[in-house]
Parts: sequence; C-alpha cells; structure tokens
Amino acid sequence: MKHLKVGDKAPDFTINDENGKPVSLKNFEGKRVVIYFYPKDNTPGCTAQACNIRDNYGEIQDKGIVILGVSADSEKKHQNFINKFELPFPLLADVDHVLLNLYGVWGEKKFMGKVYDGIHRTTFVMDESHTIIGIIEKPKTKDHTREILEIYEGK
Repeated sequence: MKHLKVGDKAPDFTINDENGKPVSLKNFEGKRVVIYFYPKDNTPGCTAQACNIRDNYGEIQDKGIVILGVSADSEKKHQNFINKFELPFPLLADVDHVLLNLYGVWGEKKFMGKVYDGIHRTTFVMDESHTIIGIIEKPKTKDHTREILEIYEGK
C-alpha cells in the first residue's frame, strides 16, 4: 500500500464521476482540492460524513475549496446516493480501485474479528498547487468539515 504524506504532490488521475464524466485532478489547477475516500454509499458513517459536508458546503465554496468524494461504488449507486441526500459535490466511481491504490487507501482492515480488504476512510487536503497540506485518517464523520477547514486555517 502506497503511503502519501504531507508535502507530497498529489498524484493526478482520471476517474468517472456519478454521471460517467471523466474527472482529473488537473481539471482543478489553481484550486484548493479535498479528496475524501469513504467505504460505501448509504451506510451510516458514510452518510453522516457526506451530509456534514453538504450542510457546510456554502462555507466550503466560499473558501474556494473543491470537494471530491471517492468510493468503489458504481456510478449508478453514486447517482442514487447524491439524489437521496441532495449532495452538491461529485462522487467518483473507482470500481477498479485505481485511485484507491494510487492514494494508498485500499488495504487490510479488521472488523469484529474478521480480516478483509477495504477502503480506509481518509481525506487528503491540498493547496492550490495540489501539494498535500493535510491528511485526515479516521475523520470524524459528523464533524468532518471542521477538520478540513482547520487544516486550511492552519490550526
């Protein structure tokens, strides 16, 4: 599993969003970008995280921040998740785990005595040149926006 760290240049990628439209990091040159990786649409923690970002989206936009959510769910599942919870930001469908592996968030997990491969909930916070300025491992799903904004505010 690759391990990115603060100070690294974020790897570029091209992955389809919920509408099948290719999205690349280079599309957001000169903009602050947050990529948050989450395990699965329509699960309690992932829903809380997405809705926290949705509820604070105006403040995020005011600070010039682009939000991209990523999981291994299909475009169709992402469309349903976005529609159900009125999410105002794109979700990238990494069904082949290209981006998950590139950012080092796919790997062994343990839950209730079982060991399996899955997505480690992780958020990468980037500046305008797409240098990683913060990595949030195990974000607080109900307070994630505050965690993101504090990195930009230098707290």
